[in-house]
Amino acid sequence: MTRAMRVKNLIPKWLRNYRRQNLPADITAALVSGMLLVPQGLAYALLAGLPPHVGLYASLLPLIAYAVFGSSSAMSVGPAAVLSLMTLSALSPLAAQGSAEYIAAAIMLTLLSGLFLFAMGLLKLGLLSNLLSHPVISGFVSGAAALIIVGQLPALLGVEADGNTASVKLLHVLEHLPQAHLPTMAFGVATAVLLIVSRIWLPMALFRLGTPKQIARLAAKLMPMLLVLCAIALVHWLKLGDKLDIVGDIPAGLPKITVPDFDWSLIYRLLLPALIIALLGFVESLSIAQSLAARRGERLNADGELLGLGAANTASAFCGGLPVAGSFSRTAVNAEAGARSPLAGVLSAFLMIPILLFLTGVFSELPLTVLAAIIIVAAAGLFDFRGFIHNWRYDRTDGLAMLFTFLGVLLFGVEVGIALGIGLSFATLIWRSSRPHIAVVGRVPGTEHFRNVLRHDVETHKELLFLRIDESLFFSNISAVEDRLLMELKRHPDTRELVLILSSVSRIDGTALERLDQINKDLKNRKIRLHMSEVKGPVLDRLSRSKLLEHLTGRIFLSSYIAELALSKGDDDPDAAAEPV
Repeated sequence: MTRAMRVKNLIPKWLRNYRRQNLPADITAALVSGMLLVPQGLAYALLAGLPPHVGLYASLLPLIAYAVFGSSSAMSVGPAAVLSLMTLSALSPLAAQGSAEYIAAAIMLTLLSGLFLFAMGLLKLGLLSNLLSHPVISGFVSGAAALIIVGQLPALLGVEADGNTASVKLLHVLEHLPQAHLPTMAFGVATAVLLIVSRIWLPMALFRLGTPKQIARLAAKLMPMLLVLCAIALVHWLKLGDKLDIVGDIPAGLPKITVPDFDWSLIYRLLLPALIIALLGFVESLSIAQSLAARRGERLNADGELLGLGAANTASAFCGGLPVAGSFSRTAVNAEAGARSPLAGVLSAFLMIPILLFLTGVFSELPLTVLAAIIIVAAAGLFDFRGFIHNWRYDRTDGLAMLFTFLGVLLFGVEVGIALGIGLSFATLIWRSSRPHIAVVGRVPGTEHFRNVLRHDVETHKELLFLRIDESLFFSNISAVEDRLLMELKRHPDTRELVLILSSVSRIDGTALERLDQINKDLKNRKIRLHMSEVKGPVLDRLSRSKLLEHLTGRIFLSSYIAELALSKGDDDPDAAAEPV
C-alpha cells in the first residue's frame, strides 16, 4: 500500500465521497441544530451537577470525533438528559457537586466510558446493543425522565427540597410550595408552558398560516433557544439578576486539551458506572441512529457507532466535558433541517467556537429556572406511554418488565433501576425459552404439510404421535419438554411411535442430550419407539458425536411426511430414513 493510499484511508469515507451540492443543506442544518446545543449544553451540565460551561465544552470536540468514526449521516452527539442524570448519580457519593474533585471525577468517568466504547468497537461487540430489551430500555428512560422532572422542580419553582428518592423530594416540594419564590416560579412556569404550547400547537398554527411543514416543525423545536434569549433580555433590562438565581460567570475561551489525572482508587470506583453509562449511551444512540437510517434507506454499522461514541466521549474527557451520546431532539432537528452528512455536526462544533470565545457573557444572566423548564419539558418527551400500552396488550411479560424497570428507577434510583432492567431482560429471555411451544401436529389432508391439531383440520393416526418442538433444547427447558411429552402420551395411550419434529431446534446442549437419551430408554421400556424428523444439519452433526443415535430406538427422517408414510405402513426398512435438513 502506497503512502498516498494510507493517507486516503485515514480520511472518513463520507468525506472522501462528499458531494459539493450537499454543502448548503449541511450548513443550514449546522446553524439550526447548533442553536439547540447551547441551551441543552448549559442545562444538562447543571443536571449533572457540573458548571454550565462543561456542557458547552462537551458540544465541541465530541461532534468532530464522532464524525471521524461514526456511521450515522445526521445523528447529533452531545450532552444528553439521561446520561447527565446517571453522571450525577454516580458522582454524588464521591464529592460535592461543582467542586474540583467532582469535576475531575466527571472527566475520568467520561474518559472511562469512552475507552469502554472504543474498545468494544475494536472488538466488534456491536451485538451488545441486544443486551437490553426495548421495553426495559423504555422503562428505564421513562423512570429516569420522572427522576429528572422531580429533581428540577425545586429550581423551577424556587423552593427548597431534600430527599434521596423522588417520592420524598416530591413531597418536600409540595410541602414548601406555599413558600415558593414568585419571580422564579413565574419565569420557570411561563417558560415551561410556552415550550409545551410551541411543541403541540405552534407547528399546526404556522402550517395553517402557509408556512411549509418542515419549517413549522423546526420553528417549534428552536423555541428553547428563543426563550433563553428572551429570558436573558428580560433579566438584563429589568435588573433581575439579584432577585433570581442565574447561571453566573461563564469562563470565556476554548477548552484546554489536557490528559485527566489518573487516580487509581477513583478509577476503580468509577469502572462499573462508566460501563453502565457506556452501554446505555450506546443502546440509546443506536436506537436513534437506526430509526434515522431506516427513514433514509441507509445502512448502519453498530461497531462503527461504538467507535464513534467512544471517540466522542474520549474527546469530551480531554477537553474537560461530560459523557455524551446521541440526542433525540437535536438529531431530529438536524435531520429535518436537511443534514446530508456528518459535516453538519462538524460545522455545529465550529459554531461553538465564537460562542465560547465571545458570547459566554451573554448567558451569564440566564435564570436557572429557565434551564430547569427546558430540562423538564425535554424529559417529559421521554415518557413512552404508547410503548407501555402496546407492550401490555401484545405481551404482558414485556409490559411487566417495562413497568418494574420504571418503578425500580423511580423508587430506588438509577443504579438499582438499570440492574433491575438487565436482570429482567435476562429473566424474560430465560422464562420464555424455558417454556417452549410444543404442538401435537397432524397432516393436512391432500398435502405433505403438518399443522397443529388445535388450529387445523388434520389427519392423525392412533398409534403414531407427532410432536413439534419450537425452541432449541437446553438445560432450562428440557424438563418442560419432558413433562409435555409424558402428558401427551397419557392423552394418547395407544401410541407406539413417537416422532419429534425438530425443524425449529437449532441447538441441543449437553444437559438436554442426556435427558433425551434417558427419555429414549424410558420409552423403550414402554415399548414406544422414538424417532426424529426434519433435524437440521448442524444439530445432526453434534448428535452424531454422541451415543444417542446409536441407542435411538427409532430413526431420523428427512420430513414428517416421509416418517408418516414409513411408520403408518409399518415399514421398518432403515433405508427409508433420509438425510438431515
